[in-house]
Amino acid sequence: MKINVNRVELLVSAVQKAQYPNTVVPEIALVGRSNVGKSSMINKVLNRRNFARVSATPGKTATINFYNVDNQLTLVDLPGYGYASRSHEEIKKWGDMIEEYLNGRPQLSQVALLVDSRHKPSADDVLMMEWIRHHSEYAIVFATKCDKLSKLKLQENLQVIIETLDLQDGDILIPFSTQQAECVDDFWEFIYGCILDEDDEEDA
Repeated sequence: MKINVNRVELLVSAVQKAQYPNTVVPEIALVGRSNVGKSSMINKVLNRRNFARVSATPGKTATINFYNVDNQLTLVDLPGYGYASRSHEEIKKWGDMIEEYLNGRPQLSQVALLVDSRHKPSADDVLMMEWIRHHSEYAIVFATKCDKLSKLKLQENLQVIIETLDLQDGDILIPFSTQQAECVDDFWEFIYGCILDEDDEEDA
């Protein structure tokens, strides 16, 4: 199987279940705190400059964005959580939106958690990890913006991430930077692994 990343389109920006696209291919959802780098990651791995809009304002993205990739995969960009300057009503609305998608989308194959490699994971990140662990056989974590750290500091921070999120054998932690080409290969290796796992389950 080979995915052509040059064949991509935004299917829909949804705020409720009725707006989700009617698809049958596996979905990989990216979730994390506001400004953690989900949109930048999508642009990088799809070799696009401004395909997924990158906002300078944390907490700006308020929709669930579904990206069709070569009619074989849907990448789902979930709204960022944890931006305290938003009103309580907005925060609850976004929380309900994310929960509705995560708990009611049969096409969802895997949720990947993005955390900023420069900082210790937040309490919200820990809660998100607990949800992932409850619903998945293993956890996938991308530590973003790793180019902003020295190699030594990155290793120290990765250990903090492992301990804070209580990552176990079988879980996967992948450093990611939009400045490093090899990180794109690491991302697609993860994607192909998820899709192959999905195919194996269907064949069983």
